Amino acid sequence: MHTNKSFSDRIDWPLAFILFLFFAVSLIAISSAQTSGQYLTNFVPRQALFYFISICMIGVLMYFDPEQYKKMAYYLYGLGIFLLIVLMVSPDGPGQIAEPVNGAKAWFHTPFVNIQPAEFMKTFYILALAKMISSHHEKNLLKTMKTDLILLGKILFCLMIPLGFILLQPDLGTALVFIAITLALTVVSGITWKIIAPSFGGVAIIGALLLWMTLYMQDFLSSAFGLKPYMFERIYTWLDPYSYAESGGYNLIAAMNAIGSGEVFGKGYQGRQVYVPENHTDFIFTVISEDFGFVGASAVIILFFMLIYHLTRITLQFKDTFSTYVCAGIIAMITFHVFQNIGMTIQLLPITGIPLPFISYGGSSLIGNMLAIGIVFSMKFHHRNYMFGNDKELD
Repeated sequence: MHTNKSFSDRIDWPLAFILFLFFAVSLIAISSAQTSGQYLTNFVPRQALFYFISICMIGVLMYFDPEQYKKMAYYLYGLGIFLLIVLMVSPDGPGQIAEPVNGAKAWFHTPFVNIQPAEFMKTFYILALAKMISSHHEKNLLKTMKTDLILLGKILFCLMIPLGFILLQPDLGTALVFIAITLALTVVSGITWKIIAPSFGGVAIIGALLLWMTLYMQDFLSSAFGLKPYMFERIYTWLDPYSYAESGGYNLIAAMNAIGSGEVFGKGYQGRQVYVPENHTDFIFTVISEDFGFVGASAVIILFFMLIYHLTRITLQFKDTFSTYVCAGIIAMITFHVFQNIGMTIQLLPITGIPLPFISYGGSSLIGNMLAIGIVFSMKFHHRNYMFGNDKELD
């Protein structure tokens, strides 16, 4: 027996309200960013249109239940890989459909909107990884070191394919998002810490070694792995931006000046005086901080905390492992996006091309994140509260 709810009661209205607040913050911040005169285009109506498209998409996504998403997971994963392959082989000359932007071949350019397949691949990857982990546990009811090692191998294999194509673009920021999702789902997958601890320790050692080699063995990395000079410059400008103030360090210095100039209460809407490139996309947080100060920036961070907290509460309600893993992956994706985007504007992390979720301008980014949220809406909509501790959750 389960408790029946009306259609309206099954919709997650608190989550919808949080998204409405993000919508308002996004339009206000983008409108203010445009006063810098970087572009002649009015991005506010476009962002509003992307939100409208996203809401319609969520309505469609809620039609499907978790079991159907589980059946489609590998097909969607394959579709994402196919789009990444098509992107790689598409013409990339000036004015061509796959013309590189800032050195990265990551977008399909159309007359209406630029499409970044990797943004949708993130959610497809989460679905595939969640199905892989849940199916593995269903087939291996008795956990052993061997079954855990096999599962870890499956997870790494699932990661390597999209990660390889994204690194070829090259898009380090998006690659880091995939790694963050993988690490989070590996932790919650049930693999013993006897495997996870040394594995993560090895990854940390390799990361530290690569950072040391970046600082002191640039020629070797360039010849052995074909790394480009601008990749090294991102590390140098992160550690010492003022030594590169006229080149790669300019964006970081401008971002920190803008954030600091906002002080406690900010300069007011459209009260900015510091010029920050790409301030309507990757550096939108600098606009919020300069206009509304520490108070406004803290309010945005609290809003993200509310979103992540609410998603965590939803995740804990599910008893089927697939839904739990999907929501855990989405939480990891959003959390890493927020941490990386805000961290890069205050010199906590190197600058990467990662937008601030739900606030930065961008069709692919917004619709990709709303795709993930739409799946959460669907899982919550089809969730059943059963009496007497019945574990069955789906119709």
